[in-house]
Amino acid sequence: MISLHTSPLDLPGTGDAGGMNVYVVELSKRLADLGIEVDVFTRATSSALAARIELMPGVMVRNVAAGPYEGLTKNELPAQLCTFARAVLRAEAIHEPGYYDVIHSHYWLSGQVGLLARDRWAVPLVHTMHTMAKVKNASLADDDVPEPPARLLGEEQVVEAADRLLANTDDEANELITLYGAQPAKVGVVNPGVDLDMFSPGDPAEARRAIGVPGDAVVLAFVGRIQPLKAPDLLIRAAARMLERDPSLRSRLVVAVIGGPSGNGMEHPESHAELARALGVDDVTRFVKPMERSALADWYRSASVVCVPSYSESFGLVALEAQACGTPVVAAAVGGLTTAVVDGETGLLVPGHAVDDFAGALTRIVTDPHTRETMGRAAVKHARGFGWELTAKKTLAAYRVATETMAAELAAEVAG
Repeated sequence: MISLHTSPLDLPGTGDAGGMNVYVVELSKRLADLGIEVDVFTRATSSALAARIELMPGVMVRNVAAGPYEGLTKNELPAQLCTFARAVLRAEAIHEPGYYDVIHSHYWLSGQVGLLARDRWAVPLVHTMHTMAKVKNASLADDDVPEPPARLLGEEQVVEAADRLLANTDDEANELITLYGAQPAKVGVVNPGVDLDMFSPGDPAEARRAIGVPGDAVVLAFVGRIQPLKAPDLLIRAAARMLERDPSLRSRLVVAVIGGPSGNGMEHPESHAELARALGVDDVTRFVKPMERSALADWYRSASVVCVPSYSESFGLVALEAQACGTPVVAAAVGGLTTAVVDGETGLLVPGHAVDDFAGALTRIVTDPHTRETMGRAAVKHARGFGWELTAKKTLAAYRVATETMAAELAAEVAG
């Protein structure tokens, strides 16, 4: 595995750590359960980190020193690709040829390194985009900035040269083909999963006691990185609109924004607190720092509804985790969220990003106990179809296809 720009050891919810971190960790663990040894190469972000850290038996995280440990943004990382790639190649060179059987890169920066290792080791490169610049640039938030041309070019290079491209959903597969010119035969769909042991239904009253929320509260929760792309401001604005329509709700309303600043959000980390004050909802809004995932499950169980208002999502693991805990989701009808959430059954999908529309969808669920309970039951059933074990098995099958394809291509070249 190559996960250059964000480490599987980082806590999701702040900086560049998010759903991709969860993906790499969970997939690696489940592959190890299937008997596959996994090395995860990532850029070291602290001098205190050991060069090798065992995540679990069969999964080794290799922390590569490439550039300053702190302060580098994703847009500055391309300058460190050569240093990072050199360390990856050296790690393999101390072993007999053929030590690694396949390379799985995550995000375009890792894909660039993967291309070099693929050619050097003569093993297939499987790539997962996670997010795509052309998709993000087509649906930017008002205060967001477009992805740079260098990323667009880098993604196109990876798509052209990878042996297998894994998309999170059918829609993403279609975007790879139509926007990036990917060969349809190289594209496969493997849905991400959810840890069904950690994220499962529980006693909401007990969960609320654990996090200090009143038992009769109406809890609206956002979970993720605080940046324009994820649109936590939309939940705050929608909550304010709900109180305008029904002032009696104020005594019970709790708006939980769980996560830390990331991307453009780091330029003004207090902006959402200032927005809450400006809208007069600071008294009902809680800003909660990122936490271990076992504690996050209590917030999901405590929530009346989880809101995922992103402008772009390759899948939306938060939506799946919330549903696995029995909590309905109100989400933007974008990207993988249209797969993660079954509109009208496990939650509501909102076209566009109008405040009134989100306020209406949230109100519909929190004011109707029957709707909330029915959706909650359906959400649990839906989430059970997305275990990480299934993701790992499908990914392993994709590795085998890529290996067979490369072997056939090499044989054809030799034959002339």
